[in-house]
Amino acid sequence: MKESHIEIIVGLFVSLGLACMAYISINLGQVDFFDTGYYPIHATFSSATGLKEDTNIEIAGVKVGKIKSVELKNYEAVVTMLIDRDVKIQDDAIASVRTKGILGEQYIEILPGGSDVVLGPGDGLFDTEPPFDLMSALKNFVVGN
Repeated sequence: MKESHIEIIVGLFVSLGLACMAYISINLGQVDFFDTGYYPIHATFSSATGLKEDTNIEIAGVKVGKIKSVELKNYEAVVTMLIDRDVKIQDDAIASVRTKGILGEQYIEILPGGSDVVLGPGDGLFDTEPPFDLMSALKNFVVGN
């Protein structure tokens, strides 16, 4: 009987340890299983080079959301973004694909607008800027001179 009590205690200890590891992993990874803290908006880009799911959305250098999906519709990239519920995006805001540093990762920067009209869930941004294509610029510079 004494061994079964020890086995039960060890089992409870291991279970508690696994539960703590799962909790810490989810919180450190900022995983939101149900996306309850976000609302979706979309933007259409002529090119979405370098964008993928979970890429950051930033305003003034502060993360305000993430990319949910990137899809091709009518030969354009439609990006669905999940924005923090506390952040209000105006309907005349501009979404730009930016790069962190010279060769860093891509992200979307939203430049706030001046309109009083705020986007709701499922609405879209109409003003977008595609990513800067460094290779095309270098090619044009070399060929042009």
